Amino acid sequence: MLFTIAAILFVLWILGLVVFKVSGAVIHLLLVLAIIVGLVQLFRVRRGV
Repeated sequence: MLFTIAAILFVLWILGLVVFKVSGAVIHLLLVLAIIVGLVQLFRVRRGV
């Protein structure tokens, strides 16, 4: 589930970067959130195995 959220945030970041020309702070915030969620998912998977 967290991987899905990370993927959605990454797609929103790309869309903001390419299509919408949103302010840089919002784009970078989405990127940071996507990375954090991805790392949490990665560490949860490694602990579970």
